[in-house]
Amino acid sequence: MGIGKVQFIVMDTQDADAIAPFWCEVLGTEEDVRVGGDQFVLLKASEGCPPLAFQKVPEGKSVKNRMHLEIGVEDLDTAKAHILEFGGSILSDVYELEGYFWINVSDPEGHEFDISVGG
Repeated sequence: MGIGKVQFIVMDTQDADAIAPFWCEVLGTEEDVRVGGDQFVLLKASEGCPPLAFQKVPEGKSVKNRMHLEIGVEDLDTAKAHILEFGGSILSDVYELEGYFWINVSDPEGHEFDISVGG
């Protein structure tokens, strides 16, 4: 038995107001609440996922993430177009491993994540 469960996935950011709308679009959710003034911005949980939260920090992102989100999508090309439309970036071509396909992407502040299909 574990000692707990994931309550939030927290991402450090310099500007939560800039990236929260991007993640709302990606996850099909909306902002839920702000805590500590604007220190934390929490999104409503989307189906099958704990809520994403953004914590304001003074420093910018400087190295590759040690942990990332894997966002399952129905179509990589459509998802890739939306990532660009919402202000994100495409970081790789399509990778494939045993019927599982994914693309490395990032949000407007450079946080890497993957969009994927199959498996």
